[in-house]
Amino acid sequence: MTEILEILPKEDKTYRSPFIPGTKVQYAFDSTSLGWLKTCPRYYEYSMIEQWRSRSNSVHLDFGLWYHDALESYDRWCAEGMNHEDALAETVRKCLKLTWIDGKPWESDHNAKTRETLIRSVVWYLEQFGDHDAAKTVILANGKPAVELSFRLEMDWGPQCGNGQPYVISGHLDRVVKFTGGFYVMDRKTSGSMIGSNFFDGFAPDNQMSLYTFASKVIYQTPVKGVIIDAVQIAVGFSRYSRGFTFRTEAQTEEWLEETKVWFALAEQYATAGYWPMNDKACGNYGGCVFRKVCSKSPEVRQRFLESDFHKVEWNPLRSR
Repeated sequence: MTEILEILPKEDKTYRSPFIPGTKVQYAFDSTSLGWLKTCPRYYEYSMIEQWRSRSNSVHLDFGLWYHDALESYDRWCAEGMNHEDALAETVRKCLKLTWIDGKPWESDHNAKTRETLIRSVVWYLEQFGDHDAAKTVILANGKPAVELSFRLEMDWGPQCGNGQPYVISGHLDRVVKFTGGFYVMDRKTSGSMIGSNFFDGFAPDNQMSLYTFASKVIYQTPVKGVIIDAVQIAVGFSRYSRGFTFRTEAQTEEWLEETKVWFALAEQYATAGYWPMNDKACGNYGGCVFRKVCSKSPEVRQRFLESDFHKVEWNPLRSR
């Protein structure tokens, strides 16, 4: 049986290593690290094991995190009884604080993702989906809103080398809502491209959305139907919003869990062997892998290219946001 290990409040920053001590065998996974593994074992090695990050991707990560953080705060304030206008004002104030870095406003090197477009996108989203949104935040049994929830779910199986350490699936739910009589996880996405049916079709199947559905069913013991995706196209002169849905049946969720067991076993196998093979059929996906330049070089010089074009940033699935 899957057991709830912890449901962490946002302010709880406790964490430990996601690896079995003395090994490179990962026992605690989130959707990001599992997604890296599914994409390519070599990509997983560089990203999760060695913690390499592209220097050019920080603006997209920062923008997305700030966007999520601001909207999550609005959701929580409203669910706790603050009116829309006051919550909106506090949200804008929070955006300004988040983007005040080292005593000055954040200066982006991206033409569309800037401090101005961040605040604009948050305000326009709340004008469209704020106090009149049909999706209402679920209130938990303890009286708190189901917003900004970091979770850790303990499985009933673990790595062979783990001496009884079970696998842990962790993550962060933006919000759980009730919408037209059903329960859903809500997730927000930012994109620089036009958002249409093809965009939402890309989430079925999708590792992150399946994990969110599985986790929310375990945590809330509720027949969660799937995920509501609120997506925004960020452009220089506008922010355009669309809402889509991705559904999971009970059988699909169980299938995802069974396949996850296989992926975990493969990760242990690669770590035990000390070798993560390259999936060269994934090199061109989504405009090209960030490590493609590295993998195209002879093995003896790859470290030099990693150190030149990348820097190390820890990713720990056990760290609460």
